[in-house]
Amino acid sequence: MSDQDSIFFKNFSILLGALVVLTISVALIGVTLQNQLVANVQGEADRTAIQELIRPVAEVNTDPNAIIEAAPVAMAAAFDGSLDAEMIYNNVCMACHTTGAGGAPKLITAEWEVRLAQGEETILKHAIEGFMGEQGLMPAKGGRADLTDEQVKVTVDYMLDNLE
Repeated sequence: MSDQDSIFFKNFSILLGALVVLTISVALIGVTLQNQLVANVQGEADRTAIQELIRPVAEVNTDPNAIIEAAPVAMAAAFDGSLDAEMIYNNVCMACHTTGAGGAPKLITAEWEVRLAQGEETILKHAIEGFMGEQGLMPAKGGRADLTDEQVKVTVDYMLDNLE
C-alpha cells in the first residue's frame, strides 16, 4: 500500500469518527430537550382552559333516580301576541290552505263540509293540538309552536268566516 492510500484511510477514519461523534451528540441533545419539553407540558401547563374548550355541549343522564329540576322555559308569543287573524293567516296558514298542501282544505266551503260537521270545537282542537286524518295532516298550531291558543282561535274563526 502506498503512502497516499494510508493518508486517505487515516483522513477518512478521522472524518468518519467525527461524524459518529456528531450523530451521537445530536441524538443525546434531542432526547434531553424532548424530556424537558414533555416534563414542562405534563407538569406546568394549566389545562383548565383546554378542558373548557373540549367540554361536551350536553351530557346524557342515565341515572333513573336523578332528580332533574328544569327551569320553565317561557316562549315569547308569535307576532308579539297580536290577535290580527288575517296577518297570522297570511304568515302561517296561507301556505297550506291556499295550495292544499298536506291535504289542507282551501277556504272553499265544500272542502270544509266534513270538518264543519264535526263542530267548531273539534276544528279548533285539531288546529291547536294537531291532527292526522284520512284527508290530510294538520301540524299543531300550523307548525308554529310559539302561537298562543288565543291566536289560533281567532285565526280559525277568521278562516271559517272567509269560506267561499
